[in-house]
Amino acid sequence: MSPGQTIVLVTPVFFALIALEWAVDARRGRRSIGLADAISSLNLGVLSQTSAVFTVLLRVGLYTLAWQHLALWRNDAFWTTWYGWLLALLLYDFCYYWLHRMGHEVAVLWAAHAVHHQSQHYNLSTALRQTSSGALLGWLFYLPMALAGVPPLVFVVVGLIDLLYQFWVHTEQVGRLGWFDRWFCSPSNHRVHHAVNDDYVDKNYGGILIVWDRLFGTFRDEDPAQPCVYGTRGLLNSWDPLWANAQVYAGLAQDSWRTRRFTDKLRVWLKPPGWRPQDVARSHPRPAFDIGQMPLFAPPMGGALRAFALAQFALLLGGVAAFLWHAESLPAPQAALWFAVLLACQWALAAAMQGRIGMGLALMIQAGALATATSALGLLQWHMLFKPAAMVFAITSVANHARDTPTGGLFGQKSEPTLLLAALAASLAGDVLLMLPGLFLPGLVAFLLAHIAYVLLFRRGAPWFAARGALVAVLLVGALMYAFLWQGGLPVALRLPVAAYVLVIALMAAQALSRHRTLRASVPATHLVALGALLFMLSDSLLAINLFVRALPWAQVWVLASYYAAQALIVHGMVQALDSRRGLTA
Repeated sequence: MSPGQTIVLVTPVFFALIALEWAVDARRGRRSIGLADAISSLNLGVLSQTSAVFTVLLRVGLYTLAWQHLALWRNDAFWTTWYGWLLALLLYDFCYYWLHRMGHEVAVLWAAHAVHHQSQHYNLSTALRQTSSGALLGWLFYLPMALAGVPPLVFVVVGLIDLLYQFWVHTEQVGRLGWFDRWFCSPSNHRVHHAVNDDYVDKNYGGILIVWDRLFGTFRDEDPAQPCVYGTRGLLNSWDPLWANAQVYAGLAQDSWRTRRFTDKLRVWLKPPGWRPQDVARSHPRPAFDIGQMPLFAPPMGGALRAFALAQFALLLGGVAAFLWHAESLPAPQAALWFAVLLACQWALAAAMQGRIGMGLALMIQAGALATATSALGLLQWHMLFKPAAMVFAITSVANHARDTPTGGLFGQKSEPTLLLAALAASLAGDVLLMLPGLFLPGLVAFLLAHIAYVLLFRRGAPWFAARGALVAVLLVGALMYAFLWQGGLPVALRLPVAAYVLVIALMAAQALSRHRTLRASVPATHLVALGALLFMLSDSLLAINLFVRALPWAQVWVLASYYAAQALIVHGMVQALDSRRGLTA
């Protein structure tokens, strides 16, 4: 049984204990659990487990290689006795202590570990909030076990035991435990570890045993007079699972880029977290940490959004369980594709919870991801469901926003929502027609009408083709693409329709760029709309090359992924403009 399958089997136990903790917390009135924060933590745990499918070479493969060639003592019979297992567990916990400690003392290691500390709550869902990049360097700390001859199977099992043990210590519902606190990592000891109080920070690293901290001078007892304040000293303020994993890396990369001295460019990554080169600290100062200035990040969620988030996460868990159960038997490209689908669904859920996108757009992104995967894998019945569903969700999202748009509309024009809905409806018709055999030309006409509607939409409030350089460049690219298609074997009957199509989509992209140039100071997200238009050109180019010139590997993935990204960016950008107008006239 793989580690992923083991996680699937123990997940119901995790959720039963989380539900029990939630009930106890509600009865005591502590309010230490927030729905969005809990889902965000669980989302990061999901990402950690699904991404681990692709880092097994780092986590286990390199260990196995070192064990095979560098072990100083090979005796598998010893390590599989009860005392061998116990010794291996102690060795693992000792190595984990140093990995954990260095994760707080070396910036590049903290960049991975910080994910686990970002929550401003402390509960059992926090335990499952894990990094997706820890395997990049974490394997180095377990090489002493390979040198000692601990077999890979024993290493994996004791590592899983050490990890599972740490689940229950992430709670505020269990108080002091007397003698147990002196020897083992306990809820009281680990609460200290997660706190940012000056007296608590960077203490109590032990995984199972707290003895290591007592031996090496990193132990701190919990003080009832000094309640723990949770989070990190650089608040995340986001539910985005991708940004959660990238936040600290991005900050280090910025400082490394900005500093002038070459040695400082390296030291940024190796110094303790928070260290900054003097020139960067002067040119880009950051406010000093103040524990009294840590507002709780909790964007409002109405009842409908809460129900949506719960239902979405339940469905996501089902998909994750299926993926982890079968991941090792899937070919790598298929595993990567399903991972990308799950990641898109996770991101969309997080963005909806944070209020960055609406529920309709979140569903559109998720349906688009599923349509892409089912097409690429030949699951045609499912594809015929998800492909039109994506555009139906987009139309619903726009219709909901347009319903509340002031009478004057954006820039005094009422036609923006109508044109956007017309473009999406024509795109939906094109999607359906292209799925049916023998209807390529009607599908092409439907998308031609969609692009004409987009051209007229992007004209609202903006002059025609104000960015002349962009117009020339886009038309040149379109002409070169058409010449490439002609030379590659474009059928004679399609030469005129395709020429018209190439011209219209090039004009659409050029007008979107012009809109961005002229309105970016007064209208939000014009850059998103422009990027969406360019992605539309890319998607159609890939589709044409695949149809008329040569078959592209995984063509459906690239064509549909860029297509849905284009539609989502345009919808999101235009909806933001509509919402902005509504706010100005409210």
